[in-house]
Amino acid sequence: MTRVAVRIFHADPGDGAGRLELLLAGARRALAERHAATFRAVGATDVAVVIGRPDDTPFGRRLRELLAAERPAGLVVLGSGALPLATRADLDAFVSVAGAPGRVALANNRYSADTTAVSCAESLLDLPDLPGDNALPRWLDEVAGYDVRDLAGRWRLAVDLDSPLDLLLTGVRGAVVPGPAPDRISALNAVARDQRAEIVVAGRTSATTLRWLERRIPARVRALVEERGLRASSRLASDDRPGAAAPRPPRSALGLLLDRDGPAALGAILAQLGDAAVVDSRVLLAHRLGPDERSWPAAEDRFASDLLLPDRIRDPWLRRLTEAAASAPIPVLLGGHSLVGPGIRLALRAAGRRREAGA
Repeated sequence: MTRVAVRIFHADPGDGAGRLELLLAGARRALAERHAATFRAVGATDVAVVIGRPDDTPFGRRLRELLAAERPAGLVVLGSGALPLATRADLDAFVSVAGAPGRVALANNRYSADTTAVSCAESLLDLPDLPGDNALPRWLDEVAGYDVRDLAGRWRLAVDLDSPLDLLLTGVRGAVVPGPAPDRISALNAVARDQRAEIVVAGRTSATTLRWLERRIPARVRALVEERGLRASSRLASDDRPGAAAPRPPRSALGLLLDRDGPAALGAILAQLGDAAVVDSRVLLAHRLGPDERSWPAAEDRFASDLLLPDRIRDPWLRRLTEAAASAPIPVLLGGHSLVGPGIRLALRAAGRRREAGA
C-alpha cells in the first residue's frame, strides 16, 4: 500500500499571547487531534500533528525539510484550523488522492487552499519558499505540472478557524466568545429577511456565495468583491515567464474611501450603501499595510476587532475602525475570508437557530 503521510501544522501561541489568541489556539488544537483520528480511520498510514511556535520560517521551506527527512510517497498537509465542518468522507477523499499514481493533487480550494493532498510527494523537494499553504495548488499546477483538482463545490470545506469569530459561526462546543457579535448576527439576519433592505458584502467573497445570498435571502445584496487570492498570490507559485506583469499591490475601493475620510468614517460610509454590512477587514489591512501579515496589527488586536471589542485593541487605526463598526447606525460585522465567504451562510443560519431556540 502507498504510504500516505498526513501532517497537520499547529502553531502554539507565544508566551505573550492574549486571551483571544489562546481561545483560538485551544480550539484549533482540539480540531487537529480530531482530524488526526479520522485520517487514521480512513487509511492514512502516518499521521502527526506538528506543533511549534510561530517563527519566520516560510511554509515552503518547512515542507521541504519535512519531505527530505521522511520521504512519504503521498502527503496530505493542512493547518490545524482547516476543515472544521469536514466529514469522514471529505477527509477520505484527500487520502485517496495522496495515494494515487501519477502527479495528481486535491485541494479544498485550488485558488486559496487550507488543505492539499499530493501524490508523488518527492516533487515537493523543489518547492520554493512559499510564504503560506494557500498558494501550494497554484505552484503544483503552473510549475510542477500536476493535475490539480479541488472540492470548491463543497462550500463547508472553505471554512477555516482563523479567528474567534469563526468559533461562534461554526458553533464550537464550549467556546465562550465575548463581545456583541452574537447580537449583530441576529440583527444581520433580521435585515436579510426584509425584501426592502440591502446588505453590503465587501471583501474576498465569491460568485458562489453571492449566488446563495441571491437565492436564499429576501434582501438585496450589494457586493464589493476585492482581492480574491490575497494569500495565494505569491509570485513564487507562478510560472514566471518573460514579459509577465509585475504583481499589483493590494488595493481596495473601500480602503481608498477610508484613506480619504479616516477609519472613523466606516460606519457612515456603509450606512449610505445598505442596511447591514459584512466587511472583510483583512482586505482593508492589506490595502493600508501590504499583504504581509507581519506588518499588520497583532493577532490579538485583529481578533478583538472581529468581536467588536475596540477597548482591547492597541493599534490606533484598527481601534478607530472597530469603534466605527461597533457604533454604526446599521449592524456591521468585521472579519476575514470565512466571514464574507461560507461564514455568511453560517451567520444567517446560526441566528435563525437562536431565534427558534428562544421561541
